[in-house]
Amino acid sequence: MTGTVPAPPAAERPDTPAAAPTSLAPTGRGLLRRARWYLSFLAALLISAVCIATLDRGHQYPPGDPRSYDADGGHAVVALLEHQGLKTELTTDPAAAPGGADTLVLPEPDLLDKAQLRAIAAARHKRLILIAPGPAALTALAPGVRPSDEDGGYAPIRSTAMGCSLTEAVRAGNATIGGMLYTSGSRGEGCYPRGHGYPLVTTPTGDGDVIVLGSGILLTNGELTKDGNASLALGLLGSQPRLTWHLPDYSAPPAEGTPKKGFDDYIPKGWHWAFYQLAIAAVLAALWRARRLGPVVSENLPVVVRAAETTEGRARLYRRAKARGRAAEALRRAAAHRLAPTLGVPLHVGAPDPEALCAAVAGRLPERPAGDVRALLYGPPPTDDAALLRLADDLDALERQVRNP
Repeated sequence: MTGTVPAPPAAERPDTPAAAPTSLAPTGRGLLRRARWYLSFLAALLISAVCIATLDRGHQYPPGDPRSYDADGGHAVVALLEHQGLKTELTTDPAAAPGGADTLVLPEPDLLDKAQLRAIAAARHKRLILIAPGPAALTALAPGVRPSDEDGGYAPIRSTAMGCSLTEAVRAGNATIGGMLYTSGSRGEGCYPRGHGYPLVTTPTGDGDVIVLGSGILLTNGELTKDGNASLALGLLGSQPRLTWHLPDYSAPPAEGTPKKGFDDYIPKGWHWAFYQLAIAAVLAALWRARRLGPVVSENLPVVVRAAETTEGRARLYRRAKARGRAAEALRRAAAHRLAPTLGVPLHVGAPDPEALCAAVAGRLPERPAGDVRALLYGPPPTDDAALLRLADDLDALERQVRNP
């Protein structure tokens, strides 16, 4: 038999699974499976951070705190001064610290209000050390010293030559210094020049002096052993027999008149262009990846299969399932569909009337009674493979006889 066998309708094939749609869109399960290692690493990182924060919660001090033994703490310099016989004390109210033969260290002078600044100025400390002060603190405590407008007002922390006649700086030599830059004014003197500003400025006030530092990094435990930092720190802090160190209240708002720092204030000059370049590179990379992937498309991809392969594959499935009745029904239905147009029998609901078709075949072939034709086209299913083959041959022969009587 040379014709192809049509597939039975979906309603008559309940055991045939429906074809799954083919889509290029990623599913939620696929994305989760693809990202499981990243999510696991992120979860482990968060758990570790929480554990470390919980363990260290009772021993946290801000950078530069004289009670801290960490690398960014300031306990080492205080311990060295006490070893030399200096009396040191910590205070939370610098306005109450007695003046006279002492040194007062203010790590965050911008957190003090105007009344506290006036009280400190009236106390007439022998030496006052201001770390990274703003304009309000400079006006009240270090007249003549101003923030430098050159080079962005900031210099990176690095080893720098002294460049001045201050006794402590001459004794120390090079120091790891930087941070905010200041101008010394007419009465003051700047040390460790960086461009047009100085990260260390000294200015006289009455019978004492004020030391302005752009950063307290040289006073920390981790930097004390580098260059001449130890000599400079001990010289600046140990010039008087008593040292008072202020412990700032970081919950207090900045003093009135102190400019609020924005995001750009924390980026050193020269890094702005690098930041902009990185931002542009990130945008270009996102556009490149988006164009490469393209829009999400969901479509059924066409597959071309030869009719002979489809017929042979369906026949093998029928044979494996031993579905002789279904195979015979498919063969008889296909033969009836081909015979009806040849004999002029109309199709009703996709199939010819059995009585009319058998009568038309018997009228074309007088030697074949209508009963034999009906048994061949609408008879019982075959009982074995040999009977199925005979049925296929008989149907093929019947078609040839009808077309060539």
